[in-house]
Amino acid sequence: RFGKKPIVGTGLFVLALCAVAGLTGIELWNFWSALILLGVGWNFAFLGATAMLTETHNDAEKSRVQGLNDFLIFGSVALASLSSGQIFNSFGGQALFWVILPVVALSSLLLITRPSARNHGSSV
Repeated sequence: RFGKKPIVGTGLFVLALCAVAGLTGIELWNFWSALILLGVGWNFAFLGATAMLTETHNDAEKSRVQGLNDFLIFGSVALASLSSGQIFNSFGGQALFWVILPVVALSSLLLITRPSARNHGSSV
């Protein structure tokens, strides 16, 4: 309905807001705001990017590629979750929010420079 790139872009923007909310202070509202924004941003970015992935493969490949993508993404999420504890312990909570910004910047750059793929009728 809205298009894949705008959905992913919205997710990245919300993830940047998550970092800003976390970096602006250590009050409880900063923590809760950052967590809510993290969840919303992650879902927008993940759903839009997953829809983009399936448009680059034919019908026979889509399910295998989707499964491999999910495995790689959630494996990375597990590694990031384990690493976040070490980052928090070594560098403090603010460091976790600083890590978000370069990832969002790189992802945004890749999204902007990505050529529009053919539309197979799937929409987000």
